[in-house]
Amino acid sequence: MLRIILVVLYTALGLGANVALAQDVAALRKGDMKKLALHSAPVQMADALLLDATDGEHALADYRGKWVVLNFWATWCAPCRTEMPSLDRLQAAMPDIAVLPVATGRNAVEGIERFYTEAGIMNLPVLRDPSSELARAAQVMGLPVTVILNPEGAEVARLIGDAEWDSDSAKAVITALMAQ
Repeated sequence: MLRIILVVLYTALGLGANVALAQDVAALRKGDMKKLALHSAPVQMADALLLDATDGEHALADYRGKWVVLNFWATWCAPCRTEMPSLDRLQAAMPDIAVLPVATGRNAVEGIERFYTEAGIMNLPVLRDPSSELARAAQVMGLPVTVILNPEGAEVARLIGDAEWDSDSAKAVITALMAQ
């Protein structure tokens, strides 16, 4: 019985904090950030191995302790290609976070590297999810999708579609999330 009371109390306190955060972030959302959906409670992200350009393995868990902007994209996705430079500028502007673009599905390393060169991407790693394991686990149904992970590796927000990630409102929303 005590356990049930503690769970209810903890949940109520957590929801109250999330409501306050949602109100703070809602006041900051403008433009593309209006599409950002905040979760009422963090959702643990599945860990998966990602491959870099040389087939080196990187676990999503390697980024624990940092706020992460995890972007699912593909070289053939026009909106993905449009938003990638803004993700690059976001990483440059906010070096304390990790901006991780994950090329989902069939994306040749040569194509990714060619696109990075053409678009002037200099601050982002090449990460691939060739079997779409992480995308499926994260319930990504279309591209692009961006999720924001807290330092514990849990998803706290999701934006479906492209956005200007280096806009003042995007940086303000990320800063507000980090402050909680």
